[in-house]
Amino acid sequence: MPSRLSVPPSEEILGKLSKVHPRLLLTKEILNRIKNQVQSDEKSKSWFMCLHSDAQKLLLQRPLRYEIPDGLRLLHVSRGVQERVYTLALVFSLTSDRRYAERAWQELESASNFQDWNPRHFLDTAEMTHAFAIGYDWLYDAWDDGQREVLRDAIIEKGLIPALECYNGKAFFGWWVKSKHNWNQVCNGGIGIGALAVADERPDIALEIIRNALRSIQDAMQGFAPDGGWAEGPGYWAYATFYNVVFIESLSTALGTDFGLSKFDGFSETGLFPIYMTGPIGMVFNFADCHEKLGNVPQMLWFAKRFGCATCARYETRMQRPHPLDLLWLGAGYEDSKDKIMPLDKYFKSVEVATMRSSWDDENALFVAFKAGDNKANHSNLDCGTFVLDALVYRWAIDLGPDNYNLPGYFGTERWKYYRMRSEGHNTLVIDPSRDADQNPNAKTHIVRFESSFEKAFAIADLTAAYEASARSVLRGIAMLGRKKVVVQDEIETKNLSHVWWFMHTRAKIELNKDRDEARLTQGDANLSARIVSPKGARFDVMDAAPLSTSPNPEGQERNEGVRKLVIHLGGVTNAHIAILLVPFRGGEDLPSELMKTNRLDKW
Repeated sequence: MPSRLSVPPSEEILGKLSKVHPRLLLTKEILNRIKNQVQSDEKSKSWFMCLHSDAQKLLLQRPLRYEIPDGLRLLHVSRGVQERVYTLALVFSLTSDRRYAERAWQELESASNFQDWNPRHFLDTAEMTHAFAIGYDWLYDAWDDGQREVLRDAIIEKGLIPALECYNGKAFFGWWVKSKHNWNQVCNGGIGIGALAVADERPDIALEIIRNALRSIQDAMQGFAPDGGWAEGPGYWAYATFYNVVFIESLSTALGTDFGLSKFDGFSETGLFPIYMTGPIGMVFNFADCHEKLGNVPQMLWFAKRFGCATCARYETRMQRPHPLDLLWLGAGYEDSKDKIMPLDKYFKSVEVATMRSSWDDENALFVAFKAGDNKANHSNLDCGTFVLDALVYRWAIDLGPDNYNLPGYFGTERWKYYRMRSEGHNTLVIDPSRDADQNPNAKTHIVRFESSFEKAFAIADLTAAYEASARSVLRGIAMLGRKKVVVQDEIETKNLSHVWWFMHTRAKIELNKDRDEARLTQGDANLSARIVSPKGARFDVMDAAPLSTSPNPEGQERNEGVRKLVIHLGGVTNAHIAILLVPFRGGEDLPSELMKTNRLDKW
């Protein structure tokens, strides 16, 4: 696959445009299939009933209003309109009950009268354009000429024309055109589907939009290479790929081709990324600005169909409440399709993340996920070396997730002052803490070894670049032994006498033994033993999930109530070898007593 695709000549882009509606994601053939599937398939029937119920509730609600409560974003309104339009349009298409089309019109007419779709925060414009494209296309036959004109004009004037200013470099808010992260896919995808909606009536502007979108979106899609990982974490993977897939599939249904976008290196594998990032209790490794749960990911069903990934389908069919696109992309026979044998462990070189587990089908399974990575990546935290750990239906080592996006300087110069963004707010190391960033914000670190076998798996990361101000060498290895226990081992050489801190955040109750070299974490009837294997004489402490006394503590940040952290502090060291053994066990079972010898990481 070439690193870039050539955008085809203008006459080829719209040459095979479908002249009928719907043509964006949904076609009359697909609609007939869904109608049959709702009658014959229990999952489809259940999902339709949920959507029907949601549509009925929407009949009683007022249209959303133009509101920017944080002074920047209309995004919650754009997303709300989009969710409502998708639901109402699909339910109308399946029932022919005009109440749903009329309610969709109320929503769309109201938003068409907004003063703008807030192009200064262009995600808002793109998502609203997406909503209008679906409303215009899926309900095309339900509208009269006047209604179509209102919707078409809104798409063009409030969506496509501001986008052209971005593509042509004339808008201060058009920086996303050359970005390489989720903004690129969301903006190009939302605007692209808007152009496809009106392409027969306004081929001039549609052609210019589509040409630019095809060119721009490739910059972001290169981030999937070589193995489908995504540097912004699972949450923004879901956001980016949703729009990536919506654009690709809309090109296919409207024009008969995606111009090769779906063949980008890593894209056919990217459906595996959330699967491997998700632990046995449904929580993801929520690195970057990501929450612990993903919610609906309908594009997983598209990946299943497009690339033959049965496991991708099963990832989404576990959801009780659907996104409307789930019904479009749920393929017949999904229950009978056989999963390929999935290795228990996976290393994503694209983002320097490794995950290991004891089982795919046991909610009690042991799971650990570990990252090195790029501190410059969009939405990144200073979290090189961090990990999460699940066992016995609980998460023991947690990632706190994002803080409030509206905090002063959260995406700017103040970012590294907020606890949740700092290394001390993660399950990693801090060396010689101060008010400054506690890892190098420009560091890019790598997993230098990854091995997986039946009895053992491990990953070793060279984190030196993250701590270059204080350290000559920092290595961290995480191993799963016998699929029953985890070792976290650090080898540190500093430039001068240093203070080294080791942190692990948890919601569990923590009890320390008399010598404080062992901790017992408890949640429900489950326990996790944490034991200091090395160095001798080191002791555990328990601290609040709060900044160190030497750290900044800006007002307004999360207080992290209900979370504490297990801590080791080594003072005045130039060499440190820290090894922690983590063993889950049930209440009533004896506390694990086995000791272990530690080998240097180069002997693993």
